[in-house]
Amino acid sequence: MPFKMAFLVAAAALLGGCAGVDVNSYKSERPELRLEEYFNGRLDAWGMFQQRDGKVVKRFKVIVDASWEGDRGILDERFTYSDGTTQQRIWRIEKSGAESYTGTADDVIGVASGKVAGNSLHWIYTLKLPVDDKVYEVEFDDWMFLQQDGVMINRSVMKKFGIRLGEVPLFFRKRS
Repeated sequence: MPFKMAFLVAAAALLGGCAGVDVNSYKSERPELRLEEYFNGRLDAWGMFQQRDGKVVKRFKVIVDASWEGDRGILDERFTYSDGTTQQRIWRIEKSGAESYTGTADDVIGVASGKVAGNSLHWIYTLKLPVDDKVYEVEFDDWMFLQQDGVMINRSVMKKFGIRLGEVPLFFRKRS
């Protein structure tokens, strides 16, 4: 095989490997996630930020008060960090299709987009992230997986210029 052809085949394989998982691959997973049902009422969540080397640099707890009217929802998230600092983010979510959602928040650049299939939500957005005296625009690639007993596992990968900065594992529990 000529060098150019081998190079093109290898490049195509590498690029195909970067495409990631399609949320539809979880379509048959249960329990079925319905954002309007799960994110309705009060939820508790616990998480942490891990650098790309795995070191935990910040832990936090979140209380979420969520409500929906028709196809529009509000998620009022109140964070308390391990260093005692606090933060609030209010998501305004809208159902934009049978399985699609969009969202905005004051510290989100543009519009977040997500798609639900089975027990899963894939949610992508860019966040203004304050660190010390600077604010960075960081890309978030969130995957949420609904489990039994009102538990949801969330794994966010943070990137800047396509470079992985770290991960934010987060666990939600819906209050009864």
